[in-house]
Amino acid sequence: MQYLLDFSVYLEQERNLSSQTVKAYTSDIKDFLNFLENKGKKIEHINYSLIREYIGSLMEKGKKYTTLARKISSLRSFLRFLSSREILVDFPTSALRSPRLKRKIPSFLDEEEMATLLDQIEGEGFCFSRDKAAFELLYATGMRIAELVSLNVDSIDFNEEIVRVKGKRGKERLVPMGKYAQLALKEYLEYRKGKIAPGERALFLNKFGERISDRYMRERLNKYLKKVGINKHITPHTLRHSFATHLLNRGADLRSVQELLGHERLSTTQIYTHITPSHLKKVYDKSHPRS
Repeated sequence: MQYLLDFSVYLEQERNLSSQTVKAYTSDIKDFLNFLENKGKKIEHINYSLIREYIGSLMEKGKKYTTLARKISSLRSFLRFLSSREILVDFPTSALRSPRLKRKIPSFLDEEEMATLLDQIEGEGFCFSRDKAAFELLYATGMRIAELVSLNVDSIDFNEEIVRVKGKRGKERLVPMGKYAQLALKEYLEYRKGKIAPGERALFLNKFGERISDRYMRERLNKYLKKVGINKHITPHTLRHSFATHLLNRGADLRSVQELLGHERLSTTQIYTHITPSHLKKVYDKSHPRS
């Protein structure tokens, strides 16, 4: 399917999307192209009637709203791509709207749970020091797990106490890191010297001295969660949620947290403005005259 290959290149090179997003979008469009083929239709035949029929077929299959929204987003990008190549003419993609989704409050660990988790990553040797540094840095900066594993050694600036993070669409941001993360990183870098493969620039390495994968780091996180008895469904992204929640609960302004997280829109950051019961109680005790 040449259109699919061209679309994949367009997403990667022109839209500068992450490999995971490109993979998801191309998978969605492959499904749509199969739908067209089963209907005996070609790309040039695409119209609103076909689009509605396709979306209707997804709804009949009982697709979740989140899945449906993603597939419509993928389809909108594909139609824009076809329009930009003048394969489709006068097709207003802006009229193709995703279903309105309810925003869920992100899951997070409270400050005590977070401290318990990080304090229990202890032991001797390369693996323990790497995991300690990785998870301390993840929580200290609020970066995504994909951003963490893509860090290189020169991404860290100990003099300025910052990390140079390459985020979505290749956008770079500078994020401060705290003393706990710095100490853990310095210890890990000593172990890293004896593990690094020739020419490897990655900050976090696997046992072969090569760049570590985000999948492996998820497995390592699960190991420590079991160790401390935290039974919630926790992923590396939960540490990002916790980072944002804790900053806002301690008085950080929304705009600054937006910059630290690398969000393009302030509305994306606003999902973290939920107030925990303990924080609400502190505010009440401090502010109410008869608390």
